[in-house]
Amino acid sequence: METQNIFQRLVAGAFLGVGALIVPTPVAAADITVELNKFEQNEGGGCRAFFLFENRMDQTMEGFEMSLAILDKSGVIDRLLSIDAAPLPAGRTTLKLFEIPEIRCDNISEILLHDMTSCKPQNSEEMDCFPIMDIVSRAPAKLVK
Repeated sequence: METQNIFQRLVAGAFLGVGALIVPTPVAAADITVELNKFEQNEGGGCRAFFLFENRMDQTMEGFEMSLAILDKSGVIDRLLSIDAAPLPAGRTTLKLFEIPEIRCDNISEILLHDMTSCKPQNSEEMDCFPIMDIVSRAPAKLVK
């Protein structure tokens, strides 16, 4: 009987220990969030993409250029697109519109952020933005990096 009681305590302790290991720890917000907010079909047959850029840094980003791969519904790269979103004022969210020519909005399945050609805080050197950046999409297409 005493052996069973010790066994029950060990099992209970093991479950409590495992529970402590799987408790999520809070994740700090990224310094910059890039959100693909929505698409609008334009009259010329292309697609207008609305992006929101939230800069939570204490410095304005004077350089913020992204190289994007636009994937069609088949998952095939339709085109590469470079966009310049600078400047991104410190502590603010900025709306930027970009034209994606010659593709219908409903034919875009994914936008891949494959390179940052410029990421430069004001009065500082170029830096790697990928570690400090989150990306999200509210549009039908995914935004991935």
